[in-house]
Amino acid sequence: MQKIKDFMMSRKGLVVLAVVLFGGLFFAFRYTGGGTDTVLSQRQRLLSAVGSLLESQHYSPKNINNDFSKKLFQKFLDELDGDKSFFLKSDIAALQKYELTLDDEIKGAEIRFAPAVGVIYEKRLAEVSALYKDILAQPFDFTKDESTMLDGSKLPYAANEAEQKDRWRKLLKYYTLERYAELVDQREQNKDKKDFQVKTDAELEAEARGLVLKAMNKRFDRIKNTVKEEQRFNTFINSVTSLMDPHTDYFAPVEKRSFDEQMSGRFYGIGAQLTEDDFGVKIASVQPGGAAWKSGELAVNDMILKVAQGNADPVDVAGYATEDVVKLIRGNKGTEVRLTVKKSDGTIKVIAMQRDEIVLDETFARSAVVNEGGKKIGYIWLPEFYADYERENGNRCSEDVAKEIIKLKKENIQGLVMDLRNNGGGSLYEVIQMVGLFINQGPVVQVRDRDGKANVYGDQRPGTLYDGPLAVLVNELSASASEIFAGAIQDYRRGVVIGSTSTYGKGTVQKTVPFGNVVDMNSGRTDMGAVKLTFQMFYRINGGSTQLKGIEPDIVLPDSYEYLKIREKDVPNALPWDKIDKATYLTWHKDYGHDLVIQNEKDRVKENASLNLLKDNLIWLSKLNDEPASLNIIKYRELQKRIRSTVNQNNTLLKLGQELTVNPAEADKDKFFNNPDKNKGERYQAWLRSLKSDMHIGETIKVLNGLASEITKATAAVNK
Repeated sequence: MQKIKDFMMSRKGLVVLAVVLFGGLFFAFRYTGGGTDTVLSQRQRLLSAVGSLLESQHYSPKNINNDFSKKLFQKFLDELDGDKSFFLKSDIAALQKYELTLDDEIKGAEIRFAPAVGVIYEKRLAEVSALYKDILAQPFDFTKDESTMLDGSKLPYAANEAEQKDRWRKLLKYYTLERYAELVDQREQNKDKKDFQVKTDAELEAEARGLVLKAMNKRFDRIKNTVKEEQRFNTFINSVTSLMDPHTDYFAPVEKRSFDEQMSGRFYGIGAQLTEDDFGVKIASVQPGGAAWKSGELAVNDMILKVAQGNADPVDVAGYATEDVVKLIRGNKGTEVRLTVKKSDGTIKVIAMQRDEIVLDETFARSAVVNEGGKKIGYIWLPEFYADYERENGNRCSEDVAKEIIKLKKENIQGLVMDLRNNGGGSLYEVIQMVGLFINQGPVVQVRDRDGKANVYGDQRPGTLYDGPLAVLVNELSASASEIFAGAIQDYRRGVVIGSTSTYGKGTVQKTVPFGNVVDMNSGRTDMGAVKLTFQMFYRINGGSTQLKGIEPDIVLPDSYEYLKIREKDVPNALPWDKIDKATYLTWHKDYGHDLVIQNEKDRVKENASLNLLKDNLIWLSKLNDEPASLNIIKYRELQKRIRSTVNQNNTLLKLGQELTVNPAEADKDKFFNNPDKNKGERYQAWLRSLKSDMHIGETIKVLNGLASEITKATAAVNK
């Protein structure tokens, strides 16, 4: 296995690894940028290339035919107007002529549907922009007994403009009611305070409408600035890919760069954090040593007005959200970005900076030590299975976790928690290496391709880095690589998996396939983006797929997300569950009361009145999403009072009554308490504090303490 790893870490090996695990450097076509090619023909070539790729390489491709066309027709409309607040029934009827022609467009016919939708979309956008302003110019009567369905996806398209206007009136009335109720509460709480201005109900209602108007203006400015023709076409391609399965996506060039940054934990930017207020996006902090800091010209509270790529025309970012501005500021290594900013004194200045490497080390694995019940338990948080294969010494989660384990072993821990809650997955190769830290050789995962051929991948290194009691924390948002890890640990009976009734349920493997010409040799990114393609399925070593079913923990604990419809099984076009033959493996040789400790915790959870109350509360809250919202102030207040009471109760139930004692390992104390980046150090300390009252961590510590105690008993019995 070491030879394999050494090869994989070489430059040649990295290319092979990219082909095997993340996608080959496969160019479906090359666009030379010749003057005779129009934008539409470029898009046609891209669309056709994507369609060809899906049919030839997707794990389980759907036939691109009339049936596919009908589904694509509705999918694209849903992506642009999922809550049915823009399009009218007559608009859909006018577009109906394209319903059975979209498969032809994918296969080379002239693109007509997306442009036709765009014309209607922009027309309705302009109309609704005027409509909401007219509605908010008039006061609302909150004594009327009427209601509205907030989830527009459950409604049909409005039959006419009058029905559309009434829907918007009710929606805006609800938004105003929310703010009005808050303002009334503030008035009641502060009316006896000196210098507090007590306003009438009418004044508060007008103020509430003003707040909603400001929010709506901001929302529509963003739509106008960002949902343009190019973005809508990208959305159309994504509608095509998502009909194959939920994890096959098209990334436009800037989105592909963001995906790469997330995977590697590194990007090229200016070293400044941004924030957003009513006036726009501004500088929140400047990172010492970064490009912004080196320039000496960019300061906290500078308002960003425009962003330009080198000498190109600047983009006016008025109405942009923070994430939109961030995407413009980040770019490729060594390139120039020019910011037009408004200084605190009102002066306007253009600042040019060379993009430097920024390491997102706060997204990497980190650890702490929990002292509880006379025992030390190690805790490792892993937000994703990241891997930076662009650099010889780039961060890889398996190596980072190994470093954290070594730190914790020096603290003489008697158990270890691997927290994979909200971990959406990442590198398949990295999860295999990480399981190998806890087992002594053996298979980790099975991968099957579209032809039905299955391969077993595993750890071939003798020995383990950590062989003590182990618990894995998961929830509904633990997906993909997280499920491979938790499933392998469970199948080997190597540790205890604890969490919600099941994990997310993603059992598919993706690779990225780029299109167009290379624009950055360091990363291999291209000018036409890439498709993240589902081309394999992975299976547990026991033969079962994690697809749809996910991993069912050994011990179930309720959490805030349990009854929300957010798992793979709740997503349209998800691939089905199946199973293959079991791999050959031996379960973990150490078992000191594993089943007894699990059963004791199950009994404790079952009899825990607080956890049962939490479960009932969560079920009630989840059902509210399916019910119409009242626009009557009395009924609204009654429901909100109950909701607030329930949520506050849940927050209490999700916190430990007595805080845990949590500290960083000795090797990390400077990072937490003497960090040269003061803001970062404070964030690390806040993270430590958040662990102390976490009920799920507390329950997991009890399990590990139980396992540690059983080991102590067994060891004592052997030594007698």
